[in-house]
This record gives sequence, C-alpha cells and structure tokens, in this order.
Amino acid sequence: MVRCPKCATEIDVDEDEVEEGEILACPECETEMEVVQIHPVKVNAISEDDEEDEEEEESEDGDDLADDDEEEDEEEEV
Repeated sequence: MVRCPKCATEIDVDEDEVEEGEILACPECETEMEVVQIHPVKVNAISEDDEEDEEEEESEDGDDLADDDEEEDEEEEV
C-alpha cells in the first residue's frame, strides 16, 4: 500500500507485481508517479514540469529545420 504524494489517497500496490521505474496513476487525482523502490514500495510524483521539459527536449530535435525555414523567411522579407 502506498499513498499518492499529491492527494494522499491510499493505492493498493503489490510489491511483487510492480517494477522499479514503472509509472502508476492515482485513481483519484490522476497524478502520475514513478516506482522508485520496491520492498517496500515507494513512489515519487512525476511533476508536470518534468514532463514539459522532456517534451521540449524531444521537440527541439525536430524543430531545427523549422527554425531554419523561419529565419530564411525573415531574411526574404527584409
């Protein structure tokens, strides 16, 4: 049994059925949390800031071409 770090709802988690690194969601507030330890099970909330940072990093890889196109458009307008 673990508690949601955000709303303190008790979540029934069997330590034999979860793995370290697994992502769980609170049934009450839908906060996502990562299993950081088993025996006993401990979780850490995954903050929305962390998720946004990961999304920005992923999009930066694909946005390089789009940024170049925008710069060329700006130069043509001048």
